Amino acid sequence: MTASNDFDPTLEPELFSALLTPHRSLSRTGFIVLMSIVSVVSFAAGAVFWWMGAWPVFGFFGLDVLVIYWAFRVNFRTAQACEEITVTPSELRVRRVNHHGHIAEWVLNPLWVQFEQQVDAEFGIERLYLVSRGRRVDIGSFLGPDEKASFAKALVAALNAARRGPIYNPIH
Repeated sequence: MTASNDFDPTLEPELFSALLTPHRSLSRTGFIVLMSIVSVVSFAAGAVFWWMGAWPVFGFFGLDVLVIYWAFRVNFRTAQACEEITVTPSELRVRRVNHHGHIAEWVLNPLWVQFEQQVDAEFGIERLYLVSRGRRVDIGSFLGPDEKASFAKALVAALNAARRGPIYNPIH
Protein backbone atom coordinates (compact mmCIF):
# COMPACT_ATOMS: atom_id res chain seq x y z
CA MET A 1 0.00 0.00 0.00
CA THR A 2 1.31 3.43 -0.82
CA ALA A 3 1.39 6.42 1.44
CA SER A 4 -1.41 8.08 -0.54
CA ASN A 5 -3.73 5.13 0.20
CA ASP A 6 -3.10 5.05 3.94
CA PHE A 7 -6.07 5.80 6.17
CA ASP A 8 -5.55 8.75 8.43
CA PRO A 9 -8.33 9.16 11.03
CA THR A 10 -7.31 12.77 11.68
CA LEU A 11 -8.47 13.69 8.16
CA GLU A 12 -12.01 12.50 8.84
CA PRO A 13 -14.68 15.16 8.85
CA GLU A 14 -16.04 16.02 12.26
CA LEU A 15 -19.80 15.52 12.22
CA PHE A 16 -20.40 16.77 15.74
CA SER A 17 -18.34 18.26 18.52
CA ALA A 18 -19.53 19.50 21.91
CA LEU A 19 -17.76 20.67 25.03
CA LEU A 20 -20.08 20.33 28.02
CA THR A 21 -19.27 22.25 31.17
CA PRO A 22 -21.23 22.74 34.40
CA HIS A 23 -23.13 26.00 34.62
CA ARG A 24 -22.26 28.40 37.40
CA SER A 25 -24.44 31.47 37.81
CA LEU A 26 -21.93 33.40 39.92
CA SER A 27 -18.97 34.91 38.11
CA ARG A 28 -15.63 35.72 39.72
CA THR A 29 -16.63 39.39 40.02
CA GLY A 30 -19.95 38.38 41.58
CA PHE A 31 -18.06 36.17 44.03
CA ILE A 32 -15.82 39.06 45.10
CA VAL A 33 -18.83 41.37 45.55
CA LEU A 34 -20.76 38.72 47.51
CA MET A 35 -17.82 37.92 49.80
CA SER A 36 -17.22 41.64 50.38
CA ILE A 37 -20.84 42.15 51.43
CA VAL A 38 -20.83 39.05 53.66
CA SER A 39 -17.55 40.17 55.26
CA VAL A 40 -18.78 43.70 55.95
CA VAL A 41 -22.10 42.50 57.40
CA SER A 42 -20.39 39.85 59.54
CA PHE A 43 -17.80 42.32 60.79
CA ALA A 44 -20.48 44.90 61.65
CA ALA A 45 -22.65 42.34 63.46
CA GLY A 46 -19.59 40.95 65.25
CA ALA A 47 -18.53 44.45 66.28
CA VAL A 48 -21.98 45.07 67.78
CA PHE A 49 -21.70 41.90 69.84
CA TRP A 50 -18.14 42.82 70.86
CA TRP A 51 -19.35 46.25 71.99
CA MET A 52 -22.15 44.58 74.04
CA GLY A 53 -19.52 42.44 75.79
CA ALA A 54 -20.13 39.16 73.96
CA TRP A 55 -16.70 39.17 72.30
CA PRO A 56 -16.59 35.39 71.51
CA VAL A 57 -19.45 35.91 69.02
CA PHE A 58 -17.12 38.08 66.92
CA GLY A 59 -14.97 35.01 66.21
CA PHE A 60 -17.98 32.97 65.12
CA PHE A 61 -18.94 35.65 62.61
CA GLY A 62 -15.43 35.42 61.18
CA LEU A 63 -15.74 31.65 61.07
CA ASP A 64 -18.96 31.98 59.07
CA VAL A 65 -17.17 34.08 56.47
CA LEU A 66 -14.42 31.46 56.16
CA VAL A 67 -16.93 28.61 55.75
CA ILE A 68 -18.84 30.51 53.05
CA TYR A 69 -15.56 31.29 51.26
CA TRP A 70 -14.49 27.64 51.43
CA ALA A 71 -17.87 26.43 50.08
CA PHE A 72 -17.67 28.75 47.07
CA ARG A 73 -14.06 27.76 46.37
CA VAL A 74 -15.09 24.08 46.32
CA ASN A 75 -17.99 24.98 44.02
CA PHE A 76 -15.68 26.84 41.61
CA ARG A 77 -13.21 23.94 41.63
CA THR A 78 -15.91 21.42 40.68
CA ALA A 79 -16.91 23.73 37.81
CA GLN A 80 -13.63 22.85 36.10
CA ALA A 81 -15.04 19.46 35.10
CA CYS A 82 -15.98 18.99 31.45
CA GLU A 83 -17.05 16.43 28.86
CA GLU A 84 -15.97 16.55 25.25
CA ILE A 85 -18.02 14.54 22.76
CA THR A 86 -16.89 14.17 19.16
CA VAL A 87 -18.52 12.20 16.35
CA THR A 88 -16.77 11.31 13.09
CA PRO A 89 -17.91 8.71 10.53
CA SER A 90 -15.74 6.04 12.17
CA GLU A 91 -15.79 6.87 15.89
CA LEU A 92 -17.67 8.48 18.73
CA ARG A 93 -15.27 9.77 21.37
CA VAL A 94 -16.31 10.77 24.88
CA ARG A 95 -13.61 12.41 26.95
CA ARG A 96 -14.49 13.27 30.53
CA VAL A 97 -12.24 15.38 32.77
CA ASN A 98 -13.29 15.59 36.42
CA HIS A 99 -12.54 18.52 38.72
CA HIS A 100 -9.34 16.84 39.93
CA GLY A 101 -8.03 16.64 36.34
CA HIS A 102 -8.44 12.87 35.96
CA ILE A 103 -9.33 11.89 32.41
CA ALA A 104 -11.60 9.05 31.33
CA GLU A 105 -12.06 8.38 27.64
CA TRP A 106 -14.35 6.08 25.68
CA VAL A 107 -14.05 5.45 21.96
CA LEU A 108 -17.15 3.84 20.46
CA ASN A 109 -18.19 2.86 16.96
CA PRO A 110 -21.07 5.16 15.95
CA LEU A 111 -22.60 2.38 13.84
CA TRP A 112 -23.17 0.24 16.94
CA VAL A 113 -23.98 2.88 19.53
CA GLN A 114 -27.50 3.05 20.88
CA PHE A 115 -28.65 6.31 22.39
CA GLU A 116 -30.90 6.00 25.45
CA GLN A 117 -32.75 8.56 27.53
CA GLN A 118 -34.27 8.27 30.97
CA VAL A 119 -37.31 10.54 30.98
CA ASP A 120 -39.47 11.62 33.90
CA ALA A 121 -43.00 12.79 33.05
CA GLU A 122 -42.74 15.77 35.37
CA PHE A 123 -39.10 16.87 35.02
CA GLY A 124 -38.22 15.86 31.45
CA ILE A 125 -34.98 14.15 30.48
CA GLU A 126 -33.05 13.05 33.56
CA ARG A 127 -30.23 10.96 32.07
CA LEU A 128 -28.56 10.39 28.70
CA TYR A 129 -26.69 7.19 27.91
CA LEU A 130 -24.57 5.80 25.10
CA VAL A 131 -24.76 2.01 25.00
CA SER A 132 -22.37 -0.19 23.00
CA ARG A 133 -21.19 -3.77 23.56
CA GLY A 134 -22.69 -3.95 27.01
CA ARG A 135 -21.02 -0.73 28.16
CA ARG A 136 -23.23 2.13 29.26
CA VAL A 137 -21.71 5.61 29.35
CA ASP A 138 -23.62 8.36 31.15
CA ILE A 139 -23.19 11.72 29.38
CA GLY A 140 -24.25 15.28 30.10
CA SER A 141 -25.13 14.58 33.72
CA PHE A 142 -24.73 18.21 34.78
CA LEU A 143 -26.98 19.65 32.06
CA GLY A 144 -30.53 20.77 32.75
CA PRO A 145 -33.53 18.98 31.16
CA ASP A 146 -33.93 21.51 28.32
CA GLU A 147 -30.20 21.48 27.59
CA LYS A 148 -30.24 17.66 27.58
CA ALA A 149 -33.12 17.66 25.07
CA SER A 150 -31.29 20.05 22.74
CA PHE A 151 -28.02 18.13 23.10
CA ALA A 152 -29.77 14.79 22.51
CA LYS A 153 -31.37 16.06 19.31
CA ALA A 154 -28.01 17.25 17.92
CA LEU A 155 -26.19 14.06 18.95
CA VAL A 156 -28.83 11.78 17.41
CA ALA A 157 -28.61 13.77 14.16
CA ALA A 158 -24.80 13.33 14.17
CA LEU A 159 -25.09 9.58 14.86
CA ASN A 160 -27.56 9.23 11.99
CA ALA A 161 -25.17 11.12 9.70
CA ALA A 162 -22.34 8.78 10.76
CA ARG A 163 -24.54 5.75 10.00
CA ARG A 164 -25.33 7.10 6.52
CA GLY A 165 -21.61 7.27 5.87
CA PRO A 166 -19.45 9.85 4.16
CA ILE A 167 -20.94 11.73 1.24
CA TYR A 168 -18.90 11.49 -1.92
CA ASN A 169 -18.61 14.79 -3.72
CA PRO A 170 -16.47 14.52 -6.87
CA ILE A 171 -16.35 18.30 -7.36
CA HIS A 172 -14.36 19.01 -4.18
